[in-house]
Amino acid sequence: MTRTVGIVIFPRFQLLDAAGPISAFEIAARFAGGAYDLHIMAAEPGAVASSSGVRMHAEAFDSHMDFDTLLIAGGDGVRDAAGNEATMAFVRHAAARARRVSSVCSGAFVLATAGLLDGKRATTHWNRSASFARAFPAIRLEPDKIYVRDGETWTSAGITAGIDMALAMIGDDLGEAIARQTAQQLVVHHRRPGGQSQFSALLELQGGRFEALLAWARENLAEPLTVEQLAEQAAMSPRNFARAFTAQSGVTPAKAVEQLRVEAARALLDSAPLCVEDVALEVGFGDPERMRRAFLRAFGLPPQALRRAAKAA
Repeated sequence: MTRTVGIVIFPRFQLLDAAGPISAFEIAARFAGGAYDLHIMAAEPGAVASSSGVRMHAEAFDSHMDFDTLLIAGGDGVRDAAGNEATMAFVRHAAARARRVSSVCSGAFVLATAGLLDGKRATTHWNRSASFARAFPAIRLEPDKIYVRDGETWTSAGITAGIDMALAMIGDDLGEAIARQTAQQLVVHHRRPGGQSQFSALLELQGGRFEALLAWARENLAEPLTVEQLAEQAAMSPRNFARAFTAQSGVTPAKAVEQLRVEAARALLDSAPLCVEDVALEVGFGDPERMRRAFLRAFGLPPQALRRAAKAA
């Protein structure tokens, strides 16, 4: 069975918002015998310039084509796209006939403007969450999720989260074995569940002044990593450190340390023959219950459930 995937782009779209899912579907189709037929479309066909200036060729909108999956890219030009009558008319028409509707990053603004997210759970890039929530109060925004699925409506966070969402779709369509093969081909370490926080990406993006400190913390997770200990490593007073770190990263030092531990624990659960209790000690949680609560906050699932899912895949 071949599934037709329509990817909508527009002037100043984010290149990876489109190219990431395209690559995932393309590779999955190699493993599953032409499982996907991809169509890149825009209101004005031809070479469409992304925000980087790199162009992608697009077909004209075709109201007679039925899509299994409709995907809207995001990018700097998303507000103009949401105000483009031809784009909005096509999105509404195609969505009504598609099995699955989705967006990457700020592409959620297009779906929301079309009225396709009203009453549904959704997410978008963390940097756009506040303006999205103000503009669309009827949508149940989950701003800290990598991707959100509400029935057959899927929305994802910034840029690379579109790959995570596409891999989840592939797993849904073709099974987890094909999804894992695709992830390996993409050199994705592991497919992140949708409930995982965007916070990890936030740390990487906004590390800046504290990048070296975060690298040190990753190497010393078994230590207490108190505010006082981190401040000493950063050569600052605890009070100034806590204030400066929170202002730059948007999270407290304690939340940052918890997320670093969660990420390390998840990697160990996926790859090491350690029991949950030993993993908790290895990464500094100290006891399994504390780690379980942190996993529920980050992933929406306890460690044992995530380990079972990884083994099943």
